[in-house]
Amino acid sequence: MDRVVALILAGGASERLSILSAERAKPAVPFGGKYRIIDFTLSNCANSGICNVAVLTQFNPRSLVQHIGVGRPWDLDRTTSSVVLLQPFLSRSIRDWYKGTADAVYQNLYYIEDQKVDEVLILSGDHVYTMAYDIMINMHRSRQADVTVAVIEVPLSDVSRFGIITLDHNERVISFQEKPRSAKSNLASMGIYVFDKSVLIKSLEDYEQKKSGHDFGQNILPEIISKHKVYGYRFRGYWRDVGTVQSYWQANMDLIADLPDLNLYDPAAGIRTIHRGKPPAKMGPNAVVLRSLVSNGAIINGRVDRSIIFPGVFVEDDAVVTESIIFDDTSVGRGSIVDRSIVDKQVWLGAGCCIGCGDDMTPNKEEPGNLNSGITIVGKGARIPGDIKVGRNCKIYCWVEDADFPSKDISSGDSVVSKTPRRHPL
Repeated sequence: MDRVVALILAGGASERLSILSAERAKPAVPFGGKYRIIDFTLSNCANSGICNVAVLTQFNPRSLVQHIGVGRPWDLDRTTSSVVLLQPFLSRSIRDWYKGTADAVYQNLYYIEDQKVDEVLILSGDHVYTMAYDIMINMHRSRQADVTVAVIEVPLSDVSRFGIITLDHNERVISFQEKPRSAKSNLASMGIYVFDKSVLIKSLEDYEQKKSGHDFGQNILPEIISKHKVYGYRFRGYWRDVGTVQSYWQANMDLIADLPDLNLYDPAAGIRTIHRGKPPAKMGPNAVVLRSLVSNGAIINGRVDRSIIFPGVFVEDDAVVTESIIFDDTSVGRGSIVDRSIVDKQVWLGAGCCIGCGDDMTPNKEEPGNLNSGITIVGKGARIPGDIKVGRNCKIYCWVEDADFPSKDISSGDSVVSKTPRRHPL
């Protein structure tokens, strides 16, 4: 794989993840008890022998950049391997913020041209899956393809959420529909492309002349189907686009099954991340932990059931956490209840709180399209005073404090906003 460069698109803001992506890029959102979402794509590259990697960042990049660093967890800090961070910038030439996936790659065309490679692997940094890219690239070469697109079967009822591809009997792409209401094919594009370098450069140069759109799936792919040999590569493993609160929560919950489809314990497809050096997890004398993932540095004195617990979390006596995801260094006070909720980093929940109370499923008034499945979100650094009751589909903004709560009862669908917005470290 020495003749391949991977470009990871990691600049998206992802408003559909609500306040989980308010202070970080979507690929930097924590996942699975110890990882960040981008760890899956970076690990797939490392496990596939791809050592030349560039990450294209844009929105709130600080935590993402700090996480990647020089790429040591993925063996990208050696003489024969490297990771490069490419960010948009303004200059005297015509440059601007990235407007889409194709535009992001086009604005870094100079970088691609400098690479001594045969193929360019274009990836998304915000999907959760394990995949051997080298197998896909070898199939691309054996077919003498110009472009290869990874596809996965989805239910026909879900085709409106994806770009849908139709293949002929030779697996060649014959049509592409962007989020159709209905379709005969149920093969969805995974946003993973292998381009011959020369074909990519020519396609991007044509894109610059037309500027009819800014995305690979919606604009570039339909244009090149009739001009080049474009093939599909069928992927049959676990793959999730965790771009919504519900899909993100469900992908985390998938990990706690007895035999999860995404096997984090497979040494051949190991997911690498930064080692934080915390002590082992500790269970107190009255702790009860059922079907959950509990990371290093966590202390559990209460009950944790079907949940994901990140490093440094403290669940005090008589507290109950159910079907929830608790990020790093959060404290759940004595006697508190956290049910079907996502609690971000460095949150403090006072004694006797209830997060995710009752059966009222009123959608969030600010984000009815994003928070409507009963999941309540607590933003980073929030301080929730004791005995506060927070309903379903609620949104507690980052860094709120005691004085920001209008009452002891926050009804389902409501939000709590900080009255004194401040800048905080990412």
